[in-house]
Amino acid sequence: MKKRLMLLALSAAILLTAILLDRSTVAQASPRRIEVTASKFSFSPGEITLKKGQPVVLVLTSTDAAHGLKFSELNLNAKFQKGKPAEMSLTPDKTGDFVGHCSVFCGSGHGSMVLKLHVVE
Repeated sequence: MKKRLMLLALSAAILLTAILLDRSTVAQASPRRIEVTASKFSFSPGEITLKKGQPVVLVLTSTDAAHGLKFSELNLNAKFQKGKPAEMSLTPDKTGDFVGHCSVFCGSGHGSMVLKLHVVE
């Protein structure tokens, strides 16, 4: 009887540990969400530092007109309009500095509208 009770307690402890480990894995896998606002002729924030291998979602909103964000080196491109946010999901797989440009012509300052991503280890 004591062996059975001991075995039952051990099984319950193993099951509880497995459940807790599974929940912590799910929590770690949730991507970091970063709000990015576009307005004539800038992104705010203008620079973002990310960690290699960690998933991120950029939530892109516009305060004035249609804009886009394109990172050629990362093969990412999103377009969004005022009042219609877009999301850009990425998991950086290499370190370095990457420059994203507005990909929708938005006026005379369009060419200087950039967002810098710094990806670190």
